[in-house]
Amino acid sequence: MTGSHRAAGKPVFLYTEEQRARRDSSVWTTIQGVLAPLQFLVFIVSLVLVVRYLVTGLGYDAATLSILIKTAFLLTIMVTGAIWEKVVFGQYLFAPAFFWEDVFSFLVIALHLAYVWALWTGALTTTEEMWLALAAYAAYVINAGQFLWKLRVARLQAAHGSLAEEAAA
Repeated sequence: MTGSHRAAGKPVFLYTEEQRARRDSSVWTTIQGVLAPLQFLVFIVSLVLVVRYLVTGLGYDAATLSILIKTAFLLTIMVTGAIWEKVVFGQYLFAPAFFWEDVFSFLVIALHLAYVWALWTGALTTTEEMWLALAAYAAYVINAGQFLWKLRVARLQAAHGSLAEEAAA
């Protein structure tokens, strides 16, 4: 099995041919392809700054700014991702192919926004804020892994489909 589920002996593909064509021709696919690695880069820089603060007590302002930038990237990629899902699948969120990724994305967003709320209200100490940011980042890593897995499945299925077409020709 190449990442597809089997129902009644038939593989279930992530995309129909029509959805794949819409995905491949959409500017939103390119936008997601640019934003995702940028967000990951911001995440890595921010993670280093947060850990630095927790270990040394230095750099609170830089760590805080980096978390806010990471949160802005996350919200941007969520909005553009919802538009992408609408273009490809006909609905803004919770398309069956990405249902659990979207569910987990909301947990990631909730944790990032909890950080912003804590920062805004002063509800947590600076150290607690950073630990909350790390919890948000751990959820982000899991969610990014979900999306990377789906990307791999889609590529394997596309390759499998191409091989099947060649064999039929």
